[in-house]
Amino acid sequence: MKTLLNLIWLVLSGFWMACAYVVAGLILCVTIIGIPFGIAAFRIAGFALWPFGRTAVPRRDAGAPSCVGNVLWLVLAGWWLALGHVITGLLLCVTIIGIPLGLANFKLIPISLAPLGHEIVSTGERFGSR
Repeated sequence: MKTLLNLIWLVLSGFWMACAYVVAGLILCVTIIGIPFGIAAFRIAGFALWPFGRTAVPRRDAGAPSCVGNVLWLVLAGWWLALGHVITGLLLCVTIIGIPLGLANFKLIPISLAPLGHEIVSTGERFGSR
């Protein structure tokens, strides 16, 4: 089921949202200071491309630098990308078939606002022995 949802997602929303993350990552990688943010954007682009069967979990070793970085991310790129997820999610929720896809967009909003200090794992690993 997740493969089918991922394929439908790719056509309706995933490709465009992943492109937005890649563009944001390229813009952020222009400066040396922005490279960690660009890498985070590329990581989220993969998550935005195939969200079903994966989730974002907080990293245990993330500390104060992640918090400061998330504030900078929010100002530089986070709220634009989150706004894209809100708009796309609302548009997808108009149809019954699009409701799971809209909910996946809403699932991506927290990670688009604060990506540093999180890692993306498959849903089976989330409750595994970590």
